Amino acid sequence: MPAIEIGRICVKTAGREAGKKCIIVDVIDKNFVLVTGPHQINKVKRRRANIKQLEPTTAKIAIEKGAEDKVIEQKIDSEGQREFIQEPIKIK
Repeated sequence: MPAIEIGRICVKTAGREAGKKCIIVDVIDKNFVLVTGPHQINKVKRRRANIKQLEPTTAKIAIEKGAEDKVIEQKIDSEGQREFIQEPIKIK
């Protein structure tokens, strides 16, 4: 299983954003991380998320801790990950 780390792309498995992909921006503690969509790309707001409700993927982008959504969006486009992040996943 891929590690929970800054820049890791994850799938949310619970809540109103279930099935959408998000990017870990900061690790708060052993149970919580700060994630973002960014909102302009797939409507996932920047918020705290429980790691039990995230499924990490093998994909990762190189971002700084606490990076802004505009910077993250530019990195996503430069690494060609926009379609991957916008594609929703069916949660069973």
